Amino acid sequence: MSLSKSDDASLLSGRGIAVLLPFMAVTTCFALWGFANDITGPLVKAFSKIFRMSVTEGALVQVAFYLGYFCMAFPAAMFIQRYTYKAGVMLGLGLYGVGALLFVPAQWTGMYYPFLLAYFIMTCGLSFLETSCNPYIYSMGPESTATRRLNMAQAFNPVGALAGMWVAMHFVQARMHPIDSDARATLGDAEFEAVKNQDLWVLIQPYIYIGIVALGMLLLIRLLKMPRANDSGTRMSVGRSLARLVKIRNYREGVIAQFFYVGAQVMCWTFIIQYGTRMFMSQGMPEQEAEILSQRYNIGAMALFTCSRFICTWFLRWISPGRLLCVLGTLGVVLTLGAIFSTDVKGLYCLVGVSACMSLMFPTIYGIALTGLGENVKVGSAGLIMSIIGGSVFPPLQGAVIDSGVEWLGVSAVNLSFFIPMICFVVVATYGLRSSARPLVQTAA
Repeated sequence: MSLSKSDDASLLSGRGIAVLLPFMAVTTCFALWGFANDITGPLVKAFSKIFRMSVTEGALVQVAFYLGYFCMAFPAAMFIQRYTYKAGVMLGLGLYGVGALLFVPAQWTGMYYPFLLAYFIMTCGLSFLETSCNPYIYSMGPESTATRRLNMAQAFNPVGALAGMWVAMHFVQARMHPIDSDARATLGDAEFEAVKNQDLWVLIQPYIYIGIVALGMLLLIRLLKMPRANDSGTRMSVGRSLARLVKIRNYREGVIAQFFYVGAQVMCWTFIIQYGTRMFMSQGMPEQEAEILSQRYNIGAMALFTCSRFICTWFLRWISPGRLLCVLGTLGVVLTLGAIFSTDVKGLYCLVGVSACMSLMFPTIYGIALTGLGENVKVGSAGLIMSIIGGSVFPPLQGAVIDSGVEWLGVSAVNLSFFIPMICFVVVATYGLRSSARPLVQTAA
């Protein structure tokens, strides 16, 4: 695929500052939900330690987190059809802020499940944000450059994600009580409660600040004049749109590919902590130091993801999205196999490298699947956001493999668990191959 200079000039709709400022404001929301997503992954291990739970129980954080995406995607689509993209963004920011601030009463209870409720409410807001912001960016200019425009906005998502990982490492993991998981299991009730309450207070502080930021962003969006784009603000039948969409093979397969991709992303970024911690502890490193060092590798993975997003967006000027998606999915399979069968730091490097492959997947699948949907783009977007439930389905499966302690050919359970994201990358590569082999001219009528 080759785009001319005139295409570059029309990446936005060409109305200058009237479109640029709203584009920047909406793009900031991409960074905000990136922060929420990637401060959460490292905290799966933190919750497991704080509440003396198994890896599988700790992974319920991801279940609650991504369940909100699943439950609210279609209600969000109905809302923005009835009102506007701007209204959807504002409601999303409001739920995001309120959910984050609910970590305070959750900490007062001292129990695990109120935190899951707070995560769920927060991600209901994120579902509204993603269901509104992605098609809003997609609609802010010509369809010929929509995938590149979406990749440009999505490039700022990992900036927020990097901030979330950095905060998790320096303001949560490093400040938690240094006592390790085995020693916590031997604590008496009074000692355990004291350590737990101290760690929970450390854990909730970033959420207090991000909740305030989200509500501040809500006020800014409210005051800013936003373009209507393809936003008619009229009520349309979601059922009728769905009936049209399920007939479009490229869209159906895109939803499936997105489901598997998000599962792979969440697994690779959540369990890299377990992968690195096991490896470094086997070398004699204390657990907390091993966790912090593993998080540094996780941050390195996100930095690589960020750089790769900009580089791959540039490649889209000359390479079709489907073909590039196929190449990146195949490389993801190869690197995941390297992580499975390596027993030293080379496996950790492979997991870091996987992030470079994942960088373009979400917005590219999104852009390919929405091509040609016309007035059905809002409901189509909701289906793709619902597929984020993959981030809730797969991590507990991987956690169960880790908890099983099974070994095969001398490969540990932690390593073997990465066969699950490897399968996900096979699905993504297949979708890229199939979409590149057929025209993306679709009929949603």
